[in-house]
Amino acid sequence: MTDAAQPPVLQLRVVIEAEDYERAVAFYRDALGMPELMAYTEGDDDRVTILEAGRATLEIANPTHKRVIDELEAEGRPSQRIRLAFEVTDGAGTTRRLADAGAAVVAEPVETPWRSLNSRLDAPAGLQITVFEELEGSEERALRDGSGAEAERD
Repeated sequence: MTDAAQPPVLQLRVVIEAEDYERAVAFYRDALGMPELMAYTEGDDDRVTILEAGRATLEIANPTHKRVIDELEAEGRPSQRIRLAFEVTDGAGTTRRLADAGAAVVAEPVETPWRSLNSRLDAPAGLQITVFEELEGSEERALRDGSGAEAERD
């Protein structure tokens, strides 16, 4: 890839502060299954672990869409302004595993109109997360009304 073809953003890294560092690392690395990319320790109390999250995207939603998602995914219970969403291969199984690891289930898995199975949990480090499993491929989703890039609709 040449410099001209190189995208300007190479990585999205979400940084969270966790009072209970060990619990947060165990939850996201061990229970959710995010591989450890690297970890650093400086002195006795300065620690950070970086976990691989697969492909990263930034989903920007207007207030109406956020309310629609809250209604579909969590029976109208409002989500935080920032919520992490993890695509997984087994939505129901992952939800159970994360609940067993200490997450509080806000909403059990539910199938959405766009054919994904979504659940919502309150997770360590004060984060609200969505676990979602795509039930159809991106090609099928692209054929739905309202799908496509924002630039294509202008």
